Amino acid sequence: MSQLLRKPVLVQPATQTTIALPIFMFAGGAIGNLIAIIVLSVSRQERKSSAFYTLVCGLAVTDLLGTCLASPLTIANYLDQNVLKNSHVCEFQSFLLLFFGLTGLSIIFAMAAERYLAICCPYTYQRWGVDRRFAQKFLISIYISHIVFCCLPMIGMAGSLLQSSSTWCFIDWNTHKPRAAAYSALYGVVSLLLILGTIVLNLAVSGALLLMRQRTVQRPVTRASVRERWRALSSAAETQMMAVLVMTSAVVLACSAPLVIRVFANCFMLKHDPRADLAAIRIASVNPILDPWIYILLRRSLFRRLLSLSRGSSSTRSSSSSTPQRNLFYPDIMKDSHVFTQLMCSANIITQLPATVKFTPCDTESLNQT
Repeated sequence: MSQLLRKPVLVQPATQTTIALPIFMFAGGAIGNLIAIIVLSVSRQERKSSAFYTLVCGLAVTDLLGTCLASPLTIANYLDQNVLKNSHVCEFQSFLLLFFGLTGLSIIFAMAAERYLAICCPYTYQRWGVDRRFAQKFLISIYISHIVFCCLPMIGMAGSLLQSSSTWCFIDWNTHKPRAAAYSALYGVVSLLLILGTIVLNLAVSGALLLMRQRTVQRPVTRASVRERWRALSSAAETQMMAVLVMTSAVVLACSAPLVIRVFANCFMLKHDPRADLAAIRIASVNPILDPWIYILLRRSLFRRLLSLSRGSSSTRSSSSSTPQRNLFYPDIMKDSHVFTQLMCSANIITQLPATVKFTPCDTESLNQT
């Protein structure tokens, strides 16, 4: 309680800060995640039943809950600066920021681990029975373990403190008390391990896919083998999953890294920089706004319209000659595939065909006659 009553070093009074920014962030996060959940819910049955898209939906629900629970407290504090001075409200907001920040990183790590097992360790993937039910149980375990871990400050492991801008509460990361400093360090270490693990798994999966594709290109090519190998190694679903994973990981890690850095800076350097702390939490708050638009913009229907516009600007001759060739190699894949898969298919048709074609004199004469 004494920590909450400590007089903060004001950086920017809340009365001088417009309330439009938190309202805009709240509306953007809530609406975007609602749309993303609807988009994921109406996707095809095989996608909804997969472990990966169950984790993606779990991340969208997590972002929505975090926005709907944390943002109203911030908006209420802009209207009445005494809201966060209540110790229970301050502790609750600190818990929310701790929980949803760590949970988002954990789900992204789980998504990367799922892709790694599916592509690099398929036998283990099948043996463990990684499916929708498995992903749901894993999400529940993440929520339960993180609730317990993030409740520790509320039971005396660390203190919650109204930060210097008087607009948000977080753990007292400048304290000299051993238990509180140990908790701050532990939170930073866990977050850092999740970030590094996600990066390593994404690099491993990308490297494995590139290596398999390189080996595929070097093999003798026939129409049947091209189609079979493409289905096995670079199907439409795999391509879309990797696109969603890479872009979501980039956004989550970029938004979470500044706050993790500030945790270590405040814990070990003991150098108080309120402006940097405020900037870090604001960057982290942008994450729930950006995440859902990755799922929305990577939908097949939107890019199909863009692809049709690009095809209309191309010449009739090039479009008529390239479309039958793509359909010849991938008739059913091109029908329902995502735009990224279509681009990948077009590129692979060129790279997997023989590099040189030799014509005999007889072939040349027949071509001239035609």
